[in-house]
Amino acid sequence: MDEVCLAASPAAPDRTAEARDLLAALSRRPLPDLLDAAAALGRAGHGGVVGYSRKVFIPLTRLCRDACGYCTFARGPREVARPYLLPEEVLAIARAGQAAGCREALFTLGDKPELRYAAARAALRELGFGSTTEYLAHLCALVLRETGLLPHVNAGVMPEAEIAALRRVSVSQGLMLENVSPRLGERGGPHHGAPDKDPALRLAMLEAAGRLAVPFTSGILIGIGETRLERLESLLALRDLHARHGHLQEVIVQNFRAKPGTRMAASEEPEFDELLWTAAAARLVLGPAMNIQVPPNLSFSAFPRLLAAGINDWGGISPVTADHVNPDAPWPQIPALRAATEAAGYALAARLAIHPAFAAAPERWLDPALRPRVLAAQDAAGFAREDAWLTGELAPPPPALPARRPATLDRLLHRAMDGERLDAAAIARLFAARGGEVTAIAEAADALRRRESGEVVRYVVTRNVNYTNVCTLSCRFCAFSKGRTHENLRGRPYDLALEEVSRRAAEAWERGATEICMQGGINPGYTGETYLALLRAVKRAAPGLHVHAFSPLEVSQGAATLGIGVADFLERLREAGLGSLPGTAAEILHDEVRARIAPGKLDTAGWLGVVETAHRLGLRSTATIMFGHVERPAHWAAHLLHLRDLQARNAAAGHAGFTEFVPLPFVHMEAPMFLRGESRMGPSWREALLMHAVARLVLHPLIPNIQASWVKLGPEGVARVLAAGVNDLGGTLMDESISRAAGTRHGQEFPPEAMEALIRAAGRVPAQRTTLYGAVPEERRQRSRAAAPLAPRVQTPWRGKRRVEA
Repeated sequence: MDEVCLAASPAAPDRTAEARDLLAALSRRPLPDLLDAAAALGRAGHGGVVGYSRKVFIPLTRLCRDACGYCTFARGPREVARPYLLPEEVLAIARAGQAAGCREALFTLGDKPELRYAAARAALRELGFGSTTEYLAHLCALVLRETGLLPHVNAGVMPEAEIAALRRVSVSQGLMLENVSPRLGERGGPHHGAPDKDPALRLAMLEAAGRLAVPFTSGILIGIGETRLERLESLLALRDLHARHGHLQEVIVQNFRAKPGTRMAASEEPEFDELLWTAAAARLVLGPAMNIQVPPNLSFSAFPRLLAAGINDWGGISPVTADHVNPDAPWPQIPALRAATEAAGYALAARLAIHPAFAAAPERWLDPALRPRVLAAQDAAGFAREDAWLTGELAPPPPALPARRPATLDRLLHRAMDGERLDAAAIARLFAARGGEVTAIAEAADALRRRESGEVVRYVVTRNVNYTNVCTLSCRFCAFSKGRTHENLRGRPYDLALEEVSRRAAEAWERGATEICMQGGINPGYTGETYLALLRAVKRAAPGLHVHAFSPLEVSQGAATLGIGVADFLERLREAGLGSLPGTAAEILHDEVRARIAPGKLDTAGWLGVVETAHRLGLRSTATIMFGHVERPAHWAAHLLHLRDLQARNAAAGHAGFTEFVPLPFVHMEAPMFLRGESRMGPSWREALLMHAVARLVLHPLIPNIQASWVKLGPEGVARVLAAGVNDLGGTLMDESISRAAGTRHGQEFPPEAMEALIRAAGRVPAQRTTLYGAVPEERRQRSRAAAPLAPRVQTPWRGKRRVEA
């Protein structure tokens, strides 16, 4: 493969000479060998995922000043009802696509019709626009505003100013290079009479798009009279453009189809092996990271074989509109496309009009006005969100697909189930699962759960006490904390009186609780003595309650205010009644992400250091992850490995450790960074399910309990993850404040009767537990089932400082 893979080569001073050398190298290899090399390179760059875009095709105008020898799209003024689609016609097409689940509005049109046709100029004047591009920009904005579909425009050759204007209203643009050979424009050639097919003009536009950081689609057209050498020259030209600007999101290898009524109606079409050869050559020239597409509708029933050539994208597929450029070639139905893709050993994934790597870097590739829409429409890998499920909302999860467990995935699952430490790449592969692979991973995780912990699902009767919502930090995900300028958000700043903390603890004990969980904001009036006073207030009122309290951030802050080390402060907390720590404030244990979402918080090493110190001192803790905002699957993998490795050190040293792992899907509704258009809208259901299942596999056998948050997932979501490796449902809560402040709609309390009914409905056995997974006395169990309603809470207003008791 090294002999022919030139993707890393510098720009050649003589492209023709380089193309000749490449052609000689390729010609020495049998086609099966080339296909194997290309397929391996494609998998190296894209794993087992093949993308497509669910789109509508909007043919804004079929007038064109060019006369290509193979084109049936272009028409004269007498052959169309009107020169341009009207805004209401465009919206009708877009709305039909929106109703069918499309994400992309593909605007395609002829090149500069107003330069050739008086009818086009008159139509534009009547519509109130000076050019086709100006009208197109208006319609892109209209479709985006009214339907949410993301525009992709194929508007022909344009000057830099017009590219820039369209960049403000479209997420990507496209122009087929077709071929760099000028001879194709000579008399008798396919591009004769098509001034906009001049290769120099098209290369100049591609260069301008690169300077403007426009995510761009280009490609070559084969079978129109070019040679293999000219194809390779064209691919090398695209490679060199991309090396300079990094803006080519996709390269298409499109095969010519002869169409009646054109000058080339009798021309011979390229053989399928020629298409395979060229697609493989494109992969070898452009390297593993490039997205390479071959349109499936132009290969009819043979299209699944194209995957053998290393391609990773099927392009736009419309459930609504025809391919107006190739009307004789219908797109395959999406279920058929999925079946064919999976039969070849790949997973099909819907993407946006902007490809995943570009969608994942919106600051570079998108106009600021477009970034919130793209972020809200994508998943953690940059593909399109696959379902309507949202954290904290009432919509049920989508149904599972039949399990699919290819050999590579099967081997990976067996390694995890044997307790092997997977590396980051292997974990990322699990998180990349799509379709039936997700079901297979869930089934494997649940088999492991059954083997390790049986059919019992545990929960703890607990009360949450968030003693203050005042916080000096400005975490961009947090809708709970308040300050002087945030009184309009979910209530006023408060700081509970110690008497109210004691009252709530006593009430929790009377209602059968075995635990009280206490956390709050980083209040500027707090010192380490405040946290000690909170513990004493609980223990005076309810000595039997286990106090599960204070995030590693609060522990670090409390120690700093007293001028002592974390270990010394933890010892004082334990003497005052602390039983264990909640492993919150972890968010994502990756400093790049932490700097974006929680500046000023503990860094990764700081968080791990506090927790490891607590474990060394005999205090156990939970572990959490908050996912679905700005992070990516690689960050999830790093987070899980940090937790696993710490638990392995605990086990080796005989220290206390993590009791359970708790995935916390991001609740976006009231989160500041979502409201500012800076984050995704939480994980998709696929991602939420995978987080629980993959955690079970990756953390085995070191962290035995995987917990689901009913506040985040809701009862139906919880029931589903109980079949994906989960064996714990956390606490009944009594007073849930943080998720509710962020917008979740799943209530404040899940009493034992409801918890156990849900567990039994899932075919499992419920059992109350203590915080540290011990047995619960019968007296506690009985009292929790006869609990009186909660008394009204008193939210003591914040007065700038706290009274501390000795």
